[in-house]
Amino acid sequence: MTIKPLSRSRTRIPKRTHSSKSSSLLTVLVWVSIVYFLVPIIWLAIASTKDNSDLFSTFGLWFGNGFHLFTNISQVFSLNDGIFSRWLLNTVLYAVVSAVGAAALATACGYALAKYRFRGQTAVFWVIIGAVMVPMTALAIPTYLLFSSVSLTDTVWAVILPGLVSPFGVYLMRVYAAESVDNSLMEAARIDGAGELRIFMTIGLRLLTPGIVTVLLFQLVATWNNYFLPLIMLNSPSLYPVTVGLAQWQLSASSGGGAQVLFSTVLTGSLVSVLPLVVSFLFLQRFWQSGLSAGGVKG
Repeated sequence: MTIKPLSRSRTRIPKRTHSSKSSSLLTVLVWVSIVYFLVPIIWLAIASTKDNSDLFSTFGLWFGNGFHLFTNISQVFSLNDGIFSRWLLNTVLYAVVSAVGAAALATACGYALAKYRFRGQTAVFWVIIGAVMVPMTALAIPTYLLFSSVSLTDTVWAVILPGLVSPFGVYLMRVYAAESVDNSLMEAARIDGAGELRIFMTIGLRLLTPGIVTVLLFQLVATWNNYFLPLIMLNSPSLYPVTVGLAQWQLSASSGGGAQVLFSTVLTGSLVSVLPLVVSFLFLQRFWQSGLSAGGVKG
């Protein structure tokens, strides 16, 4: 009988080279993205601490010869009889009313498209998808002509009413409602005698809260940063949002004539206008994160 020697067992080591390279590449891309988005904010914060001379004579990502942040802030809120405060309040009004209204309409429409069947439902949904593809700038002139025909230009409604419509918000809520609101739960409520409105108000809204906050945040940022629509709709400086108001100050600074000191004022005003958005995200980010991830999690 031939006895064969025992072969040495070879322990296979899993190859992690590919996954390690992918992880390293992903990490690098994440850090590049972080730097890309944070550098402008850092530059804006540092530039707001400089006066006009240091703004053009010192390195952009480092402080100047003095710390003029509080002086610049004081000038922002005192220039032109403190009109910046009015612009900031206008922006809060436009953004909050538009965001809340758009979130409410998108929630009702998305819920109806996801949970009810009616004639023309598919056509309505595809129209909404098509509206998502149309850029807002392409609709600015037709919107202006429409509002001009009913004498609503140069009013707060010229900015608020277009902001109440969010096709992307409707699409998002339709997808979210289809995943988060269980049909069996609605049937149980119907068996208990609840009407459709009561089901929506007591069950649907609670389950859709993360998605509602997500749409609200998206529309809040979109309206807050909107520039072109208020520019063509509004003529009175007292109705300007901060985007249009700061642009007018920038034009005054660029035209010269002793107005160049406004450069530091415009940058400081930009920093002040960003802070409410930062606070909003920090306050609502837990709802926002859960709203983005809920569609991919199933119980």
